[in-house]
Amino acid sequence: MASISGICSSSPSLKPRLRAAAAASLLRRHSVWFPVRPRPGDRSLFAASVAREVSAELAKSDGGAVAEEEKKKVLEKDPRALWRRYLDWLYQHKELGLYLDVSRVGFTDEFVAEMEPRFQAAFKAMEELEKGAIANPDEGRMVGHYWLRDPKRAPNSFLRVQIENTLESLLKFSGDVVSGKIKPPSSPAGRFTQVLSVGIGGSALGPQFVAEALAPDVPPLKIRFIDNTDPAGIDHQIAQLGDELASTLVIVISKSGGTPETRNGLLEVQKAFREAGLSFAKQGVAITQENSLLDNTARIEGWLARFPMFDWVGGRTSEMSAVGLLPAALQGIDIKEMLAGGKLMDEANRTSVLKNNPAALLALCWYWATDGLGSKDMVVLPYKDSLLLFSRYLQQLVMESIGKEFDLDGNRVNQGLTVYGNKGSTDQHAYIQQLRDGVHNFFVTFIEVLRDRPPGHDWELEPGVTCGDYLFGMLQGTRSALYSNDRESITVSVEEVTPRSVGALIALYERAVGIYASLVNINAYHQPGVEAGKKAAGEVLALQKRVLQVLNEASCKEPVEPLTLEEVADRCHSLDDIEMIYKIIAHMAANDRVLIAEGSCGSPRSIKVFLGECNVDALYS
Repeated sequence: MASISGICSSSPSLKPRLRAAAAASLLRRHSVWFPVRPRPGDRSLFAASVAREVSAELAKSDGGAVAEEEKKKVLEKDPRALWRRYLDWLYQHKELGLYLDVSRVGFTDEFVAEMEPRFQAAFKAMEELEKGAIANPDEGRMVGHYWLRDPKRAPNSFLRVQIENTLESLLKFSGDVVSGKIKPPSSPAGRFTQVLSVGIGGSALGPQFVAEALAPDVPPLKIRFIDNTDPAGIDHQIAQLGDELASTLVIVISKSGGTPETRNGLLEVQKAFREAGLSFAKQGVAITQENSLLDNTARIEGWLARFPMFDWVGGRTSEMSAVGLLPAALQGIDIKEMLAGGKLMDEANRTSVLKNNPAALLALCWYWATDGLGSKDMVVLPYKDSLLLFSRYLQQLVMESIGKEFDLDGNRVNQGLTVYGNKGSTDQHAYIQQLRDGVHNFFVTFIEVLRDRPPGHDWELEPGVTCGDYLFGMLQGTRSALYSNDRESITVSVEEVTPRSVGALIALYERAVGIYASLVNINAYHQPGVEAGKKAAGEVLALQKRVLQVLNEASCKEPVEPLTLEEVADRCHSLDDIEMIYKIIAHMAANDRVLIAEGSCGSPRSIKVFLGECNVDALYS
């Protein structure tokens, strides 16, 4: 069949948007100076702190008016003062082996004092949340991911028993799978060897991060993920399994049971099982809400197992539910240690003393660095290969929670905190150049792992220097180089990457997000923008069905009636959607589902299209 693939070989060039002249001038002339932070109270006096007061003459505007002179702050550079600040603000959790250094963020003592009432209100809100308050008012739901690692804190015995029973059952199931007690029906291996996890968003990012961070070199079951509705990506994962499809345990994760991407992945995997002559139900596991479409399907079809998702656990905070724990346990990861690490971190984050609360210290730094408005991005740089996916995990946790159009009072605020990152020292050869010398629109979070290798496995590349010493030097050198040019940074250090430390990191950032959301007065636990995107996608697919119906009717005529875009839009009663109709037709033509009788996609007005054949049944459906 004909295709428009390759016809559209050129694309219009995009002109870069120019910054306003006055803003650019201000950035050039005062690039080392920090903007004044919005404060709850009077800002006329500053207490002694990391920042020295200096006066700045602001750049003149294009109109020639001179802006008022304001007090500005420049970061402290005196080594002794910085050492004192480091000692004053260093947080340490001895049992977890976790350290938090906020000394290279320039918040003032006055700022901390002024923010204290807001933090006390945030602590109170978090306390009420853990007691079972409706913390997601839009959906009328409790928010209880903290109970997953400490069921005794659940607000009633029914929830406590649910959590405990789920953990017990998934531990037994995973143990039976790993030991070979539960076997695939027709595998020559006689045991399950692979896990294929089908889910998207929070149902994939957490399990992927944990797998990369903690899976042993030779896990009892290797894991693969289908986390998108990309046909080529799905085909690749299934092809990589090859004959091991017969020994693959498929975990399908969807809270509602109706997530389109997850449903599509499930249907594609079921097709592969049918073509291989395998029974999917005997190798399928569902993780979903009770009585959801997926739950009912799994029950009716007799899937191997079903585990619950709870309506009080959001996708982005579900790693310590069955969503993350089952895949981890199947890989031989100690999930009880993950839960223990999360519980210990939660306990540390319940104190109302700011300096002793690591999550609150993170929220304080975020507010200071971004003016409480998301004015700067957070760059996450883990200096450990196994933590590569931590920045992707945090992208969803932070951005889906904080990125909101309205606050809790209904005011339009367009809040957010952009997160991106890679890993060190790869970043040394990627974008550190811009972070050091380019536009100052970010702050950095370094993730440091103190132990390089297991005891007894290290060796010196040269006298006195190991491979890990180079990595350590790159981290510390980058931190110093950035700070010397007034780029602020946070450093989170853990002794080793273990189930306990990973559980603690997850709990630390979950709580930091909740506290920060309270500071800026938003609902961190809903995602109306995501729902809007899903709704719009559904409308596109509904329009596509109408387009296919119109083209089929024209293709069933004698002779066939090729239609212009305008004619298709008119017959769909969607003249306002003509651009989307063009995109639909272009996509279908590229996949040999529509024929172009005349013209090319480079000139949309010239196109006439029809289907390759008449579907008579569709005429009467």
